[in-house]
Amino acid sequence: MKKLFLMLTQPVLQLNIGSQLLIAVPRIFCGYLMAFEFGAAKFGMPWSEPDKNLGLFEVAFWFPADVARLGGIFATFPVFFAWMGAFSEAVGGLCLMLGLQTRISSFLILCTMLVAAFCQQLNEGLWNMLPSLCMGAICIYTLVLGSGKFGLDYFITKNITTNEN
Repeated sequence: MKKLFLMLTQPVLQLNIGSQLLIAVPRIFCGYLMAFEFGAAKFGMPWSEPDKNLGLFEVAFWFPADVARLGGIFATFPVFFAWMGAFSEAVGGLCLMLGLQTRISSFLILCTMLVAAFCQQLNEGLWNMLPSLCMGAICIYTLVLGSGKFGLDYFITKNITTNEN
Protein backbone atom coordinates (compact mmCIF):
# COMPACT_ATOMS: atom_id res chain seq x y z
CA MET A 1 0.00 0.00 0.00
CA LYS A 2 2.85 2.34 0.86
CA LYS A 3 4.51 1.58 -2.48
CA LEU A 4 1.31 2.49 -4.37
CA PHE A 5 0.96 5.71 -2.36
CA LEU A 6 4.52 6.72 -3.19
CA MET A 7 4.07 5.81 -6.86
CA LEU A 8 0.98 8.06 -7.09
CA THR A 9 2.33 10.88 -4.94
CA GLN A 10 6.11 11.20 -5.17
CA PRO A 11 7.05 13.80 -7.80
CA VAL A 12 9.79 13.43 -10.37
CA LEU A 13 12.42 15.99 -9.38
CA GLN A 14 14.20 18.13 -11.94
CA LEU A 15 17.87 19.06 -11.86
CA ASN A 16 17.68 22.76 -11.07
CA ILE A 17 15.44 25.42 -9.59
CA GLY A 18 14.56 26.86 -13.01
CA SER A 19 13.16 23.52 -14.14
CA GLN A 20 11.23 23.21 -10.89
CA LEU A 21 9.68 26.65 -11.48
CA LEU A 22 8.88 25.73 -15.08
CA ILE A 23 6.76 22.88 -13.72
CA ALA A 24 5.25 24.78 -10.78
CA VAL A 25 4.08 28.03 -12.37
CA PRO A 26 1.71 26.55 -14.99
CA ARG A 27 0.46 23.96 -12.45
CA ILE A 28 -0.37 26.65 -9.90
CA PHE A 29 -1.94 28.95 -12.51
CA CYS A 30 -4.04 26.14 -14.01
CA GLY A 31 -5.11 24.98 -10.55
CA TYR A 32 -6.10 28.51 -9.57
CA LEU A 33 -8.20 28.99 -12.70
CA MET A 34 -9.87 25.61 -12.26
CA ALA A 35 -10.69 26.08 -8.58
CA PHE A 36 -11.52 29.76 -8.32
CA GLU A 37 -12.76 30.77 -11.77
CA PHE A 38 -14.30 27.75 -13.52
CA GLY A 39 -15.14 25.28 -10.76
CA ALA A 40 -16.51 27.73 -8.20
CA ALA A 41 -19.08 29.00 -10.72
CA LYS A 42 -20.71 25.58 -10.95
CA PHE A 43 -19.83 23.87 -7.66
CA GLY A 44 -20.45 25.14 -4.15
CA MET A 45 -17.18 25.97 -2.44
CA PRO A 46 -16.46 28.38 0.42
CA TRP A 47 -15.15 30.89 -2.16
CA SER A 48 -18.10 30.56 -4.57
CA GLU A 49 -19.85 33.85 -5.21
CA PRO A 50 -22.81 34.32 -2.82
CA ASP A 51 -25.13 35.26 -5.70
CA LYS A 52 -24.67 31.72 -7.13
CA ASN A 53 -26.62 30.51 -4.06
CA LEU A 54 -24.73 27.19 -3.88
CA GLY A 55 -24.37 25.10 -0.76
CA LEU A 56 -21.10 23.33 -0.03
CA PHE A 57 -20.44 20.68 -2.77
CA GLU A 58 -23.70 21.54 -4.51
CA VAL A 59 -23.81 21.64 -8.31
CA ALA A 60 -25.35 24.67 -10.02
CA PHE A 61 -28.93 23.98 -11.10
CA TRP A 62 -28.19 24.53 -14.80
CA PHE A 63 -25.14 22.27 -15.05
CA PRO A 64 -26.80 18.80 -15.19
CA ALA A 65 -28.98 19.98 -18.10
CA ASP A 66 -25.85 21.26 -19.85
CA VAL A 67 -24.18 17.87 -19.33
CA ALA A 68 -27.27 15.98 -20.54
CA ARG A 69 -27.11 17.85 -23.86
CA LEU A 70 -23.84 16.04 -24.59
CA GLY A 71 -25.90 12.89 -25.17
CA GLY A 72 -24.94 9.23 -24.72
CA ILE A 73 -23.89 8.20 -21.25
CA PHE A 74 -23.90 11.85 -20.16
CA ALA A 75 -27.65 12.03 -20.87
CA THR A 76 -28.22 8.82 -18.91
CA PHE A 77 -26.47 10.06 -15.74
CA PRO A 78 -26.32 13.86 -16.05
CA VAL A 79 -26.33 14.64 -12.31
CA PHE A 80 -23.47 12.23 -11.62
CA PHE A 81 -21.31 13.55 -14.48
CA ALA A 82 -22.14 17.16 -13.64
CA TRP A 83 -21.10 16.58 -10.03
CA MET A 84 -17.89 14.77 -11.07
CA GLY A 85 -16.96 17.44 -13.61
CA ALA A 86 -17.62 20.30 -11.20
CA PHE A 87 -15.82 18.46 -8.38
CA SER A 88 -12.77 17.79 -10.55
CA GLU A 89 -12.58 21.47 -11.51
CA ALA A 90 -13.16 22.97 -8.06
CA VAL A 91 -11.56 20.47 -5.67
CA GLY A 92 -9.15 18.99 -8.20
CA GLY A 93 -8.08 22.50 -9.18
CA LEU A 94 -7.36 23.36 -5.56
CA CYS A 95 -5.32 20.16 -5.14
CA LEU A 96 -3.47 20.88 -8.38
CA MET A 97 -2.67 24.40 -7.23
CA LEU A 98 -1.34 23.14 -3.88
CA GLY A 99 0.45 20.18 -5.42
CA LEU A 100 -1.56 17.75 -3.28
CA GLN A 101 -2.23 14.36 -4.88
CA THR A 102 -1.26 16.03 -8.13
CA ARG A 103 -1.47 12.95 -10.34
CA ILE A 104 -4.98 12.03 -9.22
CA SER A 105 -6.31 15.57 -9.57
CA SER A 106 -4.53 15.92 -12.93
CA PHE A 107 -6.22 12.77 -14.19
CA LEU A 108 -9.68 13.99 -13.11
CA ILE A 109 -9.16 17.43 -14.63
CA LEU A 110 -7.72 15.93 -17.83
CA CYS A 111 -10.83 13.74 -18.26
CA THR A 112 -13.06 16.76 -17.68
CA MET A 113 -11.10 18.90 -20.14
CA LEU A 114 -11.21 16.20 -22.82
CA VAL A 115 -14.99 16.02 -22.46
CA ALA A 116 -15.21 19.81 -22.56
CA ALA A 117 -13.04 20.04 -25.67
CA PHE A 118 -14.26 17.11 -27.72
CA CYS A 119 -17.88 16.72 -26.60
CA GLN A 120 -18.94 20.25 -25.72
CA GLN A 121 -16.81 22.58 -27.85
CA LEU A 122 -15.94 20.46 -30.90
CA ASN A 123 -18.70 21.94 -33.09
CA GLU A 124 -17.77 25.47 -32.01
CA GLY A 125 -14.32 25.35 -33.62
CA LEU A 126 -10.73 25.07 -32.48
CA TRP A 127 -10.65 28.52 -30.87
CA ASN A 128 -13.37 27.50 -28.38
CA MET A 129 -11.61 24.18 -27.72
CA LEU A 130 -8.28 25.86 -27.00
CA PRO A 131 -8.72 26.68 -23.26
CA SER A 132 -9.77 23.10 -22.48
CA LEU A 133 -6.94 21.67 -24.58
CA CYS A 134 -4.36 23.92 -22.89
CA MET A 135 -5.57 22.97 -19.41
CA GLY A 136 -5.49 19.34 -20.50
CA ALA A 137 -1.93 19.70 -21.77
CA ILE A 138 -0.79 21.07 -18.42
CA CYS A 139 -2.52 18.15 -16.71
CA ILE A 140 -0.71 15.67 -18.97
CA TYR A 141 2.72 16.77 -17.80
CA THR A 142 1.64 17.05 -14.14
CA LEU A 143 0.15 13.56 -14.46
CA VAL A 144 3.58 12.29 -15.49
CA LEU A 145 5.86 14.48 -13.36
CA GLY A 146 3.73 15.15 -10.30
CA SER A 147 3.91 18.40 -8.37
CA GLY A 148 7.64 18.96 -8.52
CA LYS A 149 9.53 20.38 -5.58
CA PHE A 150 7.06 23.25 -5.02
CA GLY A 151 4.08 21.16 -4.01
CA LEU A 152 2.75 19.43 -0.91
CA ASP A 153 3.35 16.01 -2.49
CA TYR A 154 7.09 16.62 -2.34
CA PHE A 155 7.02 17.45 1.38
CA ILE A 156 4.73 14.52 2.23
CA THR A 157 6.82 11.95 0.37
CA LYS A 158 10.11 13.49 1.48
CA ASN A 159 9.21 12.71 5.09
CA ILE A 160 8.11 9.17 4.21
CA THR A 161 11.24 8.33 2.21
CA THR A 162 13.49 10.01 4.80
CA ASN A 163 11.98 7.88 7.58
CA GLU A 164 12.57 4.71 5.52
CA ASN A 165 16.33 5.29 5.29
